[in-house]
Amino acid sequence: MSRSKISSATAMVVLLAATSAHAADWYPFKLQASTTSKAADAKLIDYTPPQKASKAWNICVLYPHMQDSYWVSVSYGLTEEAKRLGVNVTALQAGGYSNLPKQLSQFDDCLSSKADAILIAAVSEAGTAAKISESVQKGVVTIGLVNDLLEAPVTAKITQDVRQKGVDSGKYLVKQLGDKGGNVVAFPGPQGSGWAERYMDGFREALNGSKVNLLAAQFGEASIPAQQKLVEDAIQTYPDLTAIWGGAPTAEAAIGSVKEAGLENTTIVAAYENETMLKAVKAGQVSAVATEYPVIMGRIGIDLAVAALEKKLEYKTLVVPVGLVTKDNIATFDTTQIFAPEGTRPVFSVKAN
Repeated sequence: MSRSKISSATAMVVLLAATSAHAADWYPFKLQASTTSKAADAKLIDYTPPQKASKAWNICVLYPHMQDSYWVSVSYGLTEEAKRLGVNVTALQAGGYSNLPKQLSQFDDCLSSKADAILIAAVSEAGTAAKISESVQKGVVTIGLVNDLLEAPVTAKITQDVRQKGVDSGKYLVKQLGDKGGNVVAFPGPQGSGWAERYMDGFREALNGSKVNLLAAQFGEASIPAQQKLVEDAIQTYPDLTAIWGGAPTAEAAIGSVKEAGLENTTIVAAYENETMLKAVKAGQVSAVATEYPVIMGRIGIDLAVAALEKKLEYKTLVVPVGLVTKDNIATFDTTQIFAPEGTRPVFSVKAN
């Protein structure tokens, strides 16, 4: 079954089933799993992690940035799982999706350090593919973390179905705008990242045949300052816009921008989450947020590395379920599986006991 064909109803059942565990006993966790890199043959499983690593493996992790609570939450999940399994972690962050050269240099640092495994949340699939191939050819376990790698030859990956999130959040927006329809500007994220383009593909699909007119798609860095400038420019350029769709930084920036412009009735939908988004949904400032469990993906990234190193890797591709958080259903989500505890800071080094 293709990930893009998983229905919203199925995804919601998966989400609700997955929320029964607390952070201390987060598994079993329902996932789509495939023995190939494609997930076309994915099946629903109850995922259970390794209980303890056989040795204190050295794992190097590459993040795109730590500019918002999303990646801090991935870091939190990864750190907690590394401690539980008893492995060493050295983590690096590139400082943004425009910093491909820095991430490539950091990848070289991981290789030079003789890491047993490398986890990469790539700033660009095309830009990192050669390094990933080099790593795998050298026999280094290489795991795709969160940001999907469709073609790069990773050992395994834990990811999300960003295209389906684009579809689901887009369909929700169409429903919210009702029979009259409306005008939307889309802000999918950094061009060239791969995931931003797939979000946009899903969103376009959701608008097909609807009365919602896509005025423009504005790509840009996934940070609040960068997105705020794009949103403010769009408000000036398209005074007839009635909706804004984009990532969490877009939605966060848009809350203040539409208020300043006297456009408080603008519908805002986020294609992915950060901690502010859940608060904004509760407050009615954002209509909906598509979610995919950053904490869990961080945990499973470490699990995959350990499983591969110990020759116990069962699946090559694991995909977390897609959910849509609204004011009506937010109480059904176990947010400990989505976000780190308030006040958590990113961790860049873990030493096994």
